[in-house]
Amino acid sequence: MDTKMFAKSLISVIMLTGALTLAQRVDVTPQQVIARVGEPASILCRAGRQIQYCRIVIPGEKVLNLAPNWTQRPGFPYNGEGLQAGQCGVTIERVKTTNHGPVECFLGVEGDEISGVADLVVALEPQRPQLEILTQGRNGAFEVDTEFQAKCISHDGRPPANLTWFLDDENIFDGLTMPEVVESHDRNNATLYTVVQGIQRFIRVSDDRRNLICRANHFSYPQGYLDSRIQLLVRYRPQPLPLVKLYGLILGSTGLVNVTIRANPRPLTEWHIAGNTIQQGSRNGRYEAYEPQDLGRGEFNVALSIAGLTLEDTTKEYLLRASNEFGTTDYQVRISSSEAAPAAGLGVGPIIGIVIAVLVILIIIGLIVVARATGRWCFSDNSGARPSETEHEPEARASLLSRIKPSSLVAKVMPGRSTISSDSSTVNEGISTPPPNTLSPRMVNPSIGYPATPSPAVSTPVSGHFPDHFQPQFINRESKSTDIF
Repeated sequence: MDTKMFAKSLISVIMLTGALTLAQRVDVTPQQVIARVGEPASILCRAGRQIQYCRIVIPGEKVLNLAPNWTQRPGFPYNGEGLQAGQCGVTIERVKTTNHGPVECFLGVEGDEISGVADLVVALEPQRPQLEILTQGRNGAFEVDTEFQAKCISHDGRPPANLTWFLDDENIFDGLTMPEVVESHDRNNATLYTVVQGIQRFIRVSDDRRNLICRANHFSYPQGYLDSRIQLLVRYRPQPLPLVKLYGLILGSTGLVNVTIRANPRPLTEWHIAGNTIQQGSRNGRYEAYEPQDLGRGEFNVALSIAGLTLEDTTKEYLLRASNEFGTTDYQVRISSSEAAPAAGLGVGPIIGIVIAVLVILIIIGLIVVARATGRWCFSDNSGARPSETEHEPEARASLLSRIKPSSLVAKVMPGRSTISSDSSTVNEGISTPPPNTLSPRMVNPSIGYPATPSPAVSTPVSGHFPDHFQPQFINRESKSTDIF
């Protein structure tokens, strides 16, 4: 029981101590101030409760007792919204070198004194960075694939400078060592910092004639940084190339073959053509080899001229050999009189195949369109074919004739027109005939072939059938359609 009570009491004491510590903490903003000599710097301390008094200690200065309406010393005015608001701070109008260090504030709150601290950094401009090469090359140049080491040093800055590396305008991140910061003091006992960082990498062909740059970034530099640089000179044998293909040479004229290679130092070149060797700067029959032309940054243009280019010249194999003290490289060259090179990755065969495939697709699309328009193949409607008019014509004619009284119907046939007369206006319900001479001329069947001149009317009694050249017209009331049979 006593053990449990002791544990509870201990926990209560710890919680109370933490609460008091939290309540007594002073919030100082900012936690770190960086300013150059002669610039202003401000620090603010906040207690969260009403402050009875405020005391601030600045390195190199006397203790300051501050209030909103009272300034103890010129150049160090009060900063904040008032002691009642729980705020007390100071503005250093002109920072001095001796002000570098911690700035402390002591606040009287409810009979207790609480404190806070901020770090005032008075920036001092470091010296220009120094770039040192640790790997010694041959005659000031480096060979490809050899290890290269260098280091950069930024002396006597405050705060320490931040070092970055470049190869021309390209950032370097690989091969860098961790920066080493060394602290020292000057004659006035001011703290200074020196930063050292190294780089280690393997030399590449692309490094030739590029600038290795060490950049020191610091708050107090007018532009924010200062550079130190060294140009790298790299020596290497002529670099290989894939098969060189040249197009557009004109038959019958002088053909000029140009190949651009990379080498350092300048290479010696020669051409090998069908068993013949043409040294640079010499001529052999129709062939002339020129001296390599320096294009800069280790690039050289090697040219060969062929007088009176023939079709046979385009079938020969050309070999360019370039060498310097670091090695020899051969280059295979092909020439052609074609206007342009074939499309990359496609020969004549694949192109013909693509054209044929496109034509087949177009033909298939055309056949589908025609079949759809004409209702053929899979587009024909076979599910519900309608019987033709011809199939039902005999049955309809026989049914109609069976309901007509032969003695009551007389067909009058006039040249150029036909009428049906009857002593009754309707025949067996659903059959009607207009009065004589009232049929529209549109009912005349021009295919009967009557003479154009009038002829006497002919009356023919209906005896169950009609003349072959005349068929009556019947109207179905329900369908409102006219069928002639």
